[in-house]
Amino acid sequence: MMTRLHKIRTSSRWVFALAAFLCLPNAGANETPDSSNDNSTPVENSTPATQERSVKDAVDLATAEIESSELSTHVDVPLADAVTNAAATKESSHAIRLLKAYIPPGTFQRLSWSATELFEGVPVSTPVLVVNGRTPGPTLCLTAAVHGDELNGIEMVRRVMHGLDPAKLSGAVIGVPIVNLQGFRRGSRYLPDRRDLNRYFPGNEKGSAASRIAFSFFDQIVSHCDALVDVHTGSFERANLPQLRADLTHTDVVTLTRGFGATVVLHSTPADGTLRAAATNAGIAAITLEAGGPSILELDEVKHGVKGIQTLLNKLGMQKKRSFWGDPEPIYYRSTWVRADRGGILLTDVELGAKVIRGEMLGSITDPMNNASINVFAPFSGRIIGMARNQVVMPGFAAFHIGIETDDAPPEVEDAVLSHERENDAQISDYIDGMSE
Repeated sequence: MMTRLHKIRTSSRWVFALAAFLCLPNAGANETPDSSNDNSTPVENSTPATQERSVKDAVDLATAEIESSELSTHVDVPLADAVTNAAATKESSHAIRLLKAYIPPGTFQRLSWSATELFEGVPVSTPVLVVNGRTPGPTLCLTAAVHGDELNGIEMVRRVMHGLDPAKLSGAVIGVPIVNLQGFRRGSRYLPDRRDLNRYFPGNEKGSAASRIAFSFFDQIVSHCDALVDVHTGSFERANLPQLRADLTHTDVVTLTRGFGATVVLHSTPADGTLRAAATNAGIAAITLEAGGPSILELDEVKHGVKGIQTLLNKLGMQKKRSFWGDPEPIYYRSTWVRADRGGILLTDVELGAKVIRGEMLGSITDPMNNASINVFAPFSGRIIGMARNQVVMPGFAAFHIGIETDDAPPEVEDAVLSHERENDAQISDYIDGMSE
């Protein structure tokens, strides 16, 4: 699929290169527990290991095209071509029409989106912040609290939006700090009918309450965007290391991840019904930023997210505000969850972001009645990119998320990882227990 930002290109060389990239055999066939790709083309005698290499080859090709592109003279990312081409015209930006309002160039406006009604028939209105820059460029959407108990993203979007100067911005930024206002008011992940809004996009205007809300939000707001950053946290008392969930078989998505500074990237195909999947299918480059856990505000995670978004805006040529990062973070093409084999009190022995080796103790689970205890060990070497907080768990609870670097892994290790992933996949279907997005 060619994203809408690619449509502005006039170079036949780039179009040919992109077409070649999208025609790579079995691109995006990475087999992770939370991914599926119905559009992938089967390759005869293909194995999961070779499929993973195909994804890496696709990412390498996309990265090479980004770095070698001659279309942009002052930035090194394809999405910024919208800014480059528009700036060449030396014209001012145009007014944006959104939610029946006009936002002139160089202005900031607060709008209101009403997707549904309460039982009393009173509309539920959600604030939508719009900054339309003085000069042309892409339109970036920032969304948070699609799950109402995920607070870190609300503060990230607030800080970013109120820190923008319309007179110094190229393009536009649309920020929705609280998408699921009904869930937010109740401190709940879900809508009042217990449905997960992030399983219903792009929605149906004649469907369930969740589907109607999803349709309204996608049709009235997201469809106006060129790129999307959807902010989430862990769920059910789990916390995530700041990380980007991204389908790296899409060139523009690779661009977004490369523009986010030193942030861990986890390659994953978005599950059907998620906002990221719906946006991708509509030709909108989309990534999910996961940072921290639910129900509390974590300032370190908030600051990381704000810095990453500001870095992205700079990389896209939308603003001139540089941020300085430390060493780059890795890209993980594989990850696996370590689950509790019995119920009891989970006490963790590792920190979020820690590197672990195979066989290392991650924590313990103790039966509060008979004091019997078992230890939880790492099945593979890698890094803790997500983990449960200390709590009471049931058997099968996903407790530790390990990102696995498989570039140099021997075949027996890759086979073991795949076997462990299949076991996990047999226990639950995509995203069922809310482990991500």
